[in-house]
Amino acid sequence: MITKFTLKLEQRNDLTYEEVCIAMDSILNGNESDENAAKFLKQLTKKSETDDELLGMLDKMQEFGLHISPQINGTIIDVCGTGGDDMETFNISTAASFVIAAAGGVVAKHGNRSVSGVCGSADIFEHFGFDLMSAPKKITSIIEKHRIGFMFAQKFHPAMKNVAKARKIVGGRTAFNLLGPLSNPANVKNQLIGVFSEEFLDRLPLLLKRKGSQNIITVRSVDGMDEFSTSSKNHICILKDGKIKSQTIDGQEFGLQKSQLSDIKITSKEEAISSFVSVLNNTANRSKIEVTALNAAAGLIVANKVDNFSDGVEIALNTIKSGQTFDLFERFIKDCGDVQKLEEVCKQ
Repeated sequence: MITKFTLKLEQRNDLTYEEVCIAMDSILNGNESDENAAKFLKQLTKKSETDDELLGMLDKMQEFGLHISPQINGTIIDVCGTGGDDMETFNISTAASFVIAAAGGVVAKHGNRSVSGVCGSADIFEHFGFDLMSAPKKITSIIEKHRIGFMFAQKFHPAMKNVAKARKIVGGRTAFNLLGPLSNPANVKNQLIGVFSEEFLDRLPLLLKRKGSQNIITVRSVDGMDEFSTSSKNHICILKDGKIKSQTIDGQEFGLQKSQLSDIKITSKEEAISSFVSVLNNTANRSKIEVTALNAAAGLIVANKVDNFSDGVEIALNTIKSGQTFDLFERFIKDCGDVQKLEEVCKQ
């Protein structure tokens, strides 16, 4: 079925939106061999994906996925990265998500286990007893109650099991690295997205604008992180009110200390978990707390809670230091996890 499309890609010809939809339909239905699917994905990456190709793949992923619609006042957002920066930092976006929710935002977090890093967002939630395979109805109620919830990609995108082996065969980046953060099951229209390449800083907002997104911030730090860094400046692209603009953000402008990447790196899952909790309960080093606050500030902008980074950073830091963030996480785990696991980490 997809051999003719793969041949077209090998000849460096772009596929139409319709052709990509046909190919994706066949792949996600499990009608293609792993080898054929891998060849297709590899050639697509080699050629470089057009916006129409990415849009077609994204639309099909959403068509095959499960969805939720939490009934809640406020703007529902997601905070995530494409991964692939190989920086081995602690789970900044997950920590920032709880800061945002504690500060009044609403976060429908979508994620997976780690592929290239030490510990992914799903690994964090799972460690504290959160049921990754919870039914969509339960996740909906969790978000409505706590203003934050986690949607495990493998649960909400079951058809992706039909490309898992193909992606392993490819052994490197494919279009799915980009599409994962864009395929939120809550159909959020407001997102903070870290990207692995500056090429996608302005491309993703343009793509999501076509999907009806409202507030989007994409970011890549100068020192190579797919999120905001306090050890370097950050290149960002903002979609707001239908307009797209680019700018550079430096945490030092908002009173944050210039850090070293080594301050926020971890080497094991255990260290990732302890770092995550130490940020939430305000016992982490200054660099970990401040990099979380800077990312949370961007999330608060996307969530329509603040208008600028200065206010966002101030609110994020106060939310951590006041104990509100840890209180929210503790309530969250008591309700849908294993609080003993949290107590064990806090005692370390």
